[in-house]
Amino acid sequence: MRITVNVDGVRYDDDVEPRLLLVHYLREHAGRTGTPVGCDTSNCGACTVLLNGTSVKSCSMLAVQADGAEVTTIQGLAATANGTADGGLHPLQRAFHEEHALQCGYCTPGMIMAAADLLKDNPHPTEEEVRDGLEGNLCRCTGYQNIVKAVLKAANQEVKA
Repeated sequence: MRITVNVDGVRYDDDVEPRLLLVHYLREHAGRTGTPVGCDTSNCGACTVLLNGTSVKSCSMLAVQADGAEVTTIQGLAATANGTADGGLHPLQRAFHEEHALQCGYCTPGMIMAAADLLKDNPHPTEEEVRDGLEGNLCRCTGYQNIVKAVLKAANQEVKA
C-alpha cells in the first residue's frame, strides 16, 4: 500500500506492507530511532508518539492507519515547539534532564510524548492529574516521583506541544 505521512514536519511517501506497525515504519522508513520498540503489546508506552496531536502507542497501530496524518516523535518535539530545527530542547525534555527524571532512559520518549499530550489539554495539572495522564506508560527504574516533578516543572513553564 502507498501511504503519505508527515513525520516531524517532513513528508514521506512510501509503499509499505499492510501489516507494518507504525513504530517500525518510523524507525525503518523515517529514520526516527528515538522512538523505541518496547513490548510490542501496547503495555509499556515507550513507543508513544503524537498522531495529529494526540498520544498513541505506535506499536499498536499499523503504518497504513497513519496515512495522511501528522506524526510527531520525540526527535521532532523540540522543532514543533520552537518552530525551528535549532537542536534546542523542548521544555519537557529540559525538565526531564533537570529533574533527573530518567535512569536507563528507555521509557523517556514515551513519557515525554504522553506528557506533551496531557499538557496540551491540561496546561496546569495537579500531581494526581499528571499521574493519571501518564497511566499506561511504565518505568522500571525511577519510581515515577522525578518524572511527575519534571512534568509539573514543565507545566509551570507553560509548555505548548
